[in-house]
Amino acid sequence: MSQLFSTYAPVALLIGYLLGSIPFGLLLTSAAGLGDVRNIGSGNIGATNVLRTGRTGLAAATLVLDALKGTVAVLFVYYFFRERAPFEAYQLMYVAALGAVLGHMFPVWLKFEGGKGVATWVGVLIGMHWPAALVFALVWAGLAAWKRYSSLAALTAVVAVFIYYSVSGQAGMLFILIMTILIFGKHTANIKRLLAGEESKIGAKT
Repeated sequence: MSQLFSTYAPVALLIGYLLGSIPFGLLLTSAAGLGDVRNIGSGNIGATNVLRTGRTGLAAATLVLDALKGTVAVLFVYYFFRERAPFEAYQLMYVAALGAVLGHMFPVWLKFEGGKGVATWVGVLIGMHWPAALVFALVWAGLAAWKRYSSLAALTAVVAVFIYYSVSGQAGMLFILIMTILIFGKHTANIKRLLAGEESKIGAKT
């Protein structure tokens, strides 16, 4: 993994982190006059919790923007370094991807208390290898429609992408593994509620 030792890796990580740390869910709900989204539902700044405000449009916008910041992070890093480090640019996208997910999960602006990283993770997949994002979308949509648990659908889809990367031999497997572990770590409370039968279903306000 030469990208781990690249002199450009810290820059790629920082770019990803700064873009990933933009708290769109909080910004959009505050701008709409709904107050701090962290005071309702799960207390999360992601689209699922924004949906609990009853504002479907805001939730959709949060989802799109949280994903888009991940896509922008990896593509910006790739094109920024394509001329400066042509043999490392592709690998550095994965460094930026990790930075974007970390930024969303642990934004410095919110005392390192952010979201769970799923939408941003999907966004980086779109930028790095779109078929993996398609795998996620299909698994998530199917399970969400069936069980109506966003967390269960997301975690299952994350595992599906990890398996896809494992069997297809795509580059960046180490970073996919790290991000998978981070996402599961952020969903510890959801996993406990799922096991206890207490997890809120999609569309529930509390």
